[in-house]
Amino acid sequence: MARPLSKLAPDWWDYTTLDAGILEDAAKLTARQVERLSRPGFRVVMYDTLEDFYLAEALEYIQAWRQSTADNPCGICGPIGPTEQLPLVARLVNELNLDVRDAHFWGMDEWVENGSPVPTDHPLSFARADWDLCFGRIQPKLRMPKDHLRFPTGDLAAYSASYDAVRCVVMQGGQGDIKHWAFNDPPRRRGRWKDEPPPPQEYRKLRTRVTDLHPVTIMQNARTSGGGRVNLVPTQAATVGPVETWKAEKVSIWHAGMHDNPFGMRLTALMISKGVADSSVPMSLLADHPNVQFNFYRPALAEVKTEMH
Repeated sequence: MARPLSKLAPDWWDYTTLDAGILEDAAKLTARQVERLSRPGFRVVMYDTLEDFYLAEALEYIQAWRQSTADNPCGICGPIGPTEQLPLVARLVNELNLDVRDAHFWGMDEWVENGSPVPTDHPLSFARADWDLCFGRIQPKLRMPKDHLRFPTGDLAAYSASYDAVRCVVMQGGQGDIKHWAFNDPPRRRGRWKDEPPPPQEYRKLRTRVTDLHPVTIMQNARTSGGGRVNLVPTQAATVGPVETWKAEKVSIWHAGMHDNPFGMRLTALMISKGVADSSVPMSLLADHPNVQFNFYRPALAEVKTEMH
């Protein structure tokens, strides 16, 4: 039976092309049932306050950086979205007088315009946000050198290879409306993938690359970061891929309810818990990663219900 066209963008794959049964099952889950979706290799953690939530996210940086030495370099790959943890990371480093000069960091993505990464003076630059909110606030005597901060903005092959040279203790991420991590968006519906989305094993071959963005992703970033100015948001980005993600010892996804809704957060948790991997829902591919943690701000899960506003 042919899969339905997307209700969001008919030329693309996305979660609206899934079997209606799994969509219904996800919508019915209570917050308590979501918490019980944990299984070996997939852990669900709940936080009752945003303070606890973002502090726990910031502490993943500290825990990763404390392990790094000159002989055993390691670090963390982090997102822009959420960003609330970043000033906390800098404050913890400074207050603890923690020497992180041997530590490493990967930014997971950056916008691309006209075939080139946006400069740091672009209003939406992720690299600038990381510097302004975190690294520029760390005392220089404690801060890692700039060549320990890697962004997918130049030689993407070298960026990818760095995951073999430096141990990625944890890769953090958020979840967008289109159910991605980083900018691993669903693919276009064309060519050999016109009638079926790529199988998970095919999608997982993707490395750090420049990729086209799903229209929902463009709209979301205009809403969350651009004051609604869709024209300001690039239609491409360079993003860390599944290949590098599977080199991370742990993937930690943070759901504060700012970037996806109660239904979307339930859907990917259910699919990962049940081992349902489908590239129309890229986050679901993490069902095959050996160490994934979903972190929820419990009140954001709310209920999936119909009400008029």
